[in-house]
Amino acid sequence: MASRGNRVVVPEAKEGLNRFKMETARELGVNLTEGYNGNLTSRENGSVGGYMVKKMVEAYERNL
Repeated sequence: MASRGNRVVVPEAKEGLNRFKMETARELGVNLTEGYNGNLTSRENGSVGGYMVKKMVEAYERNL
């Protein structure tokens, strides 16, 4: 059975999403690196994803 999680819907946006993820991690003080980040806790990784969503929602609401 194929995995369905974490697919980029628009492949052209992958590099931009990676830059956004790294920028967000720096803002939160999470030591995120390119590649494997198994040394980070679930809480640290989750905070990056959660904050990314928060920033995207805020940007969308500003443009309404």
